[in-house]
Amino acid sequence: MSADFWAGYISGAVGILIGNPLDLIKVRLQARDAIAAQTPTSYARQFETKSALVSGTAAPVLGYGALNALLFVSYNRSEAALNAAFNTQHNLWATWLAGAIGGLATWVVSTPTELIKCRAQLSSPPESSWSITKHVLKNEGIRGLYFGGVVTALRDSIGYGFYFWSYELSSKWVESSRPNADAFSQDAAKVLLCGGLAGVVTWASIFPLDVIKTRVQTQTFGAEVTPLLGSPISAQRRFGAIEVARDAYKEGGMRVFFRGLTVCSVRAFIVNAVQWAVYEWIMLELGQGRNKRLEPT
Repeated sequence: MSADFWAGYISGAVGILIGNPLDLIKVRLQARDAIAAQTPTSYARQFETKSALVSGTAAPVLGYGALNALLFVSYNRSEAALNAAFNTQHNLWATWLAGAIGGLATWVVSTPTELIKCRAQLSSPPESSWSITKHVLKNEGIRGLYFGGVVTALRDSIGYGFYFWSYELSSKWVESSRPNADAFSQDAAKVLLCGGLAGVVTWASIFPLDVIKTRVQTQTFGAEVTPLLGSPISAQRRFGAIEVARDAYKEGGMRVFFRGLTVCSVRAFIVNAVQWAVYEWIMLELGQGRNKRLEPT
């Protein structure tokens, strides 16, 4: 396996472990009435049991590690191919497009991972990721794991385009503003800052799509009232992304598409600062540091 595969895998798993508590709050805020009042006390109540801290982590730790590995490998190869095809170096448009291609490539992993994670985080009483997976496979087959795949693919493609674009843009800005800084301290501070900013920019750019994705994927078969849509659905049909978006807009206008963005932004900064630091450190240890990767070939 290549260096960027292992760096992506490990950094992705580390990011999930760090960010899961805030991700749990984010998902429950996106779901209607999952958290009744948006106050510090109501947030704290989400972790009254120890298991709540790791609720829904099994699927993303395994899946997101693989997703992140696939993302970085696809991004790096796509960027190299685009730069070669257009005879450019370090072009931000090529960076965005390569990120979008990388995000689209992760669809095969991200859709089932997100579906299982979100259902585990909203399940009451709590269910394990494995239990939810078995239930979906038994009742819906493999196709059930890919419910909501279109909106997930759109979210990932757009989001990861901005993810790599904002990381490279902020990296260039920091490098130009601190040309004489000590190399080690500059790199450490830069990676943490730029990684955190990239995470915030990414989620800000696709948060409405993420709200829709969460509500689509947490629908289940059955005539009973669902926790997200608040109305019965037939046993043979669930709402698609457009119908879910309309229902959400009727519920609370445009504000509903940004519910949980503050919590998500805090989580995004912390997780992606650490994630990029781990990625860059592993790449450096494996002889593929940033300076080496940016050398013209």
